[in-house]
Amino acid sequence: MTESAAPPDFSICDREPIHIPGAIQPFGFLLALDPETLVIRYASANAGTYLGPDCESPLGVRLDVAMPDLPDPALSAIRMAEPGPPHHLCTLAPHQGGSSPLHVLAHRSDDLVILEMEEEAGSGASSFQDVYPLVRAFVETVHEAETEQALCALAAREMRRITGVDRVLIYRFDAQWHGQVIAENGNGTLPSYLGLRFPASDIPAQARILYQRNRLRMIPNVDYQPVALLGLAPDGGNAGSASLDLSMSALRSVSPVHLEYMRNMGTLASMSVSILCDGRLWGLISCHHAQPFRIPFHARTACDHLGQILSLQVAARGRVAQSERRNELRALQVMLLARMAESDNFLDALSRSESDMRQLVDATGVAILFGDHIIRMGDTPAAEQVEALAAWLVARGEREVFATDNLPGLWPPSAAFKHQAAGMLAIGISQIHPAYVIWFRPEVIQTVKWGGNPGEKHVSVEDGRLHPRRSFDIWRETVSDTSAAWDDAALSAATELRSAIVGVVLRKAEELAALTAELKRSNKELEAFSYSVSHDLRAPFRHIVGFAELLREREGDRFSPRGRHYIDSIIEAAFAAGTLVDNLLSFSQMGRATLNLRRTDMNEVLREARHRLITDQQGRDIRWQVDDLGVVRADPMMVRLVMQNLLDNALKFTRERNPAEIVITARPGPDEVTFAVRDNGVGFDMAYVGKLFGVFQRLHHVEEFEGTGIGLANVRRIVERHGGRSWAEGKEGEGAAFFFTLPVWKGAD
Repeated sequence: MTESAAPPDFSICDREPIHIPGAIQPFGFLLALDPETLVIRYASANAGTYLGPDCESPLGVRLDVAMPDLPDPALSAIRMAEPGPPHHLCTLAPHQGGSSPLHVLAHRSDDLVILEMEEEAGSGASSFQDVYPLVRAFVETVHEAETEQALCALAAREMRRITGVDRVLIYRFDAQWHGQVIAENGNGTLPSYLGLRFPASDIPAQARILYQRNRLRMIPNVDYQPVALLGLAPDGGNAGSASLDLSMSALRSVSPVHLEYMRNMGTLASMSVSILCDGRLWGLISCHHAQPFRIPFHARTACDHLGQILSLQVAARGRVAQSERRNELRALQVMLLARMAESDNFLDALSRSESDMRQLVDATGVAILFGDHIIRMGDTPAAEQVEALAAWLVARGEREVFATDNLPGLWPPSAAFKHQAAGMLAIGISQIHPAYVIWFRPEVIQTVKWGGNPGEKHVSVEDGRLHPRRSFDIWRETVSDTSAAWDDAALSAATELRSAIVGVVLRKAEELAALTAELKRSNKELEAFSYSVSHDLRAPFRHIVGFAELLREREGDRFSPRGRHYIDSIIEAAFAAGTLVDNLLSFSQMGRATLNLRRTDMNEVLREARHRLITDQQGRDIRWQVDDLGVVRADPMMVRLVMQNLLDNALKFTRERNPAEIVITARPGPDEVTFAVRDNGVGFDMAYVGKLFGVFQRLHHVEEFEGTGIGLANVRRIVERHGGRSWAEGKEGEGAAFFFTLPVWKGAD
C-alpha cells in the first residue's frame, strides 16, 4: 500500500525568486561589469554571438575592449550609473549576427552596472516623432474624462494606438490585491475581460514588488528559450550565475508559471506598465497580443510616459475626491464637537445628532455604549446583541479603532444580525471601561465575475510543478456576509471623533474629580461643625428641661394657669430641641464611625429592631408579614438602625389604620439583596419623593406626626456607606414602600 501524496503547496509562487532568474530573454544580450575598472563580471551566454569571434567570451575582459564602438560619453555614463530604471545611453549599429541596431541601456545593481543591448524591433511606429503626437493627444484630452473609469478607458485606447497590440486592459487592485479590469480597448482578436476580477494569487507578492520598482516589463514571445547568465569563476573560468539581481532589467527572464498562464490565456506576447499612486501600486496597464510581437523601444518609452501621466492623474483625482469628502466630514465633526462642548453630557449631544452621526461614516446605524447607557440610532442590532459585540471587542483588546466589512467571518454569532451589521466600525472612547461608539452597515449580497475559477491550480504528476488554471471563462461567485468597505475618509473621521470624545470625557472627569474633592472637604467641615454644635448644645437643653421641671415642681402652686402653661411649653420645646440635637449628633457620627463589616443575619436584626419598638405596638392591631431575610455583609449595629428607623416610620404612619399592615421582604441578587418595608399608612405624594431622604425634610405636619426629619437621612447615609442604594415609592392615602440594598455575604470578611 503506497502512502498518500502530500497536498500541493500553492504558496510556492509567493516564494519564487523571480528577481534572480539566472537568465534573460533572447532579444538582446546582457553584461554586468565593475563600474571603476569596466571589467565584465557577468555575461549572457549569447553575448559572443553579438560581439564577434574576437570576443567569444567577454568575461574578465574590459568593456571598451569587448565593445570598442561604444562612444566615450556612454562609457562615462556607465561609470556614473545609478540604481533605478535603466537609462538609454546610445544606439549602436548592427553587430555581428544581428540585422537591427542595438539600444544600449544601463543601470546600477548593488556594486555592479548592468548593461543591456536590446535589438530594435522591426514593427510599429519607426521613431519617437511618430508616437509623440499620440502621447500629446492623450495629454490634451485627459481633462475631458470626468470619471476615473473614463480616464482609464481613454488611456487604454491611446496605449493600443501607440503599441498596435490586440488588446489593452486597465487593471486595478483592491485592498486584498485582487484585481479588476475597469477599462479595455481591443480589436476583437482576444476575448473581452472588461469587468472581470482576477485573484491576488495571479500576481504574487514578490511580482507586485517588482511592478512597483520597475514600471515596465515586456515578453515579446512566451515560447522563447531563456539565455543563461554566466559569471566569472574565482579561477577565471566561466560559472553559472543565478544570484545577479535583475529586478530592473528589461531583458529579465520570467517565471515558467507565468509563461504557462499567458499561453492558457491565449496571449503569446505582453507588456505591462505599472500605475503608481503616491508610491503604491494602484494597478497595471496590460498590453496583450495573440501572436509573438515586440514593441519598439521608442514606443515602450512613450507608453512608460503615458503610464506616468495616468498615474499622476489617478493620484490627483483620488486626492481631490478624498479631500472633498474629508472637508464634508470635517464640517460634520465640527458640528458634533460644538454640540458636545455646549452640553453637560456628551451622550445627550450625540444622541440628538443621529443623522450627522450616521452620515459621518456613511452608516445605516450607530450605537453608543458608555457606563450603563446603550443608545441605539438607526438600523442596529438589539441592545443585548450590541452588548455581546462590545464584549467581543474587549476580548480582542480593541480599544481604539477597529473596522471590518466581514463581521460574520471574524465573529460567527454576528451572522444572526448581518442584515443590520455585516460591516462594523468601532472606536473605543475609554481606556479603562468597555465604552464604544459602533457604526453598522448591512449585508450587501453581490455576484462577482472572475476570469476563470480563481482556485483552479494543480500540481502535475509528471514534473511535480505548480501549474496555473487553464480556463479564463467567466466564473461567477456569490459573495455574502459582507458590507460595503470602509474607506480611508470614514476611518479618519471616526479616529478624529474618538479623539474629540476622549478629550471631552477626560475634561469632564477632571472637573468631576475637582468637584468631588471639594465636596468631600465641605462634607468633612460640615460634619465637624454639626458634631461640635450638637455636642455643645446637648447640655444647655438638658439644663433648660431640668430647671424648668424643678421650677414647676417647687413653685407650681404659686403660678396662675397661664404661667403653668408657659412652663409646660418651655419643657416640651426644650425636650424636642434636645431630641433634635441628639439625632443630629447621631447623624454626624454615622459619617465618622468605622464600619465593622461581617456576616449579618437580617432576621436577627429585624427581631432586635421590633423588640426596641415594642412600646409603640402595644394596644394596636398590627398584621406583620415577614420573609426570610437571609444574610448580608454589613455592620450589624448600623443596619439595625436602618431597620429600626423604617419600622418606626411604618408604625407611626399607620397609627390611624385598623388593622395596620406591615410587609418586610428580601429579594436576593447575584451581588446584592434588595429589602423592602411596606405599609398601608398615609403614604405620600411621589412629586416630593426627592425630599424624603434629606436632613430635616418632612412631608407631614409635626402636629400630625412627631419626628425630627433625620431618620430617613440616617437610613440613606448608612446604606450608602455599605455601597448600597435606597429609594421609596408611595401614594397618598394608600401607603408607602421603602427599599434599600446591601451586599450579599460571599463567605469572606
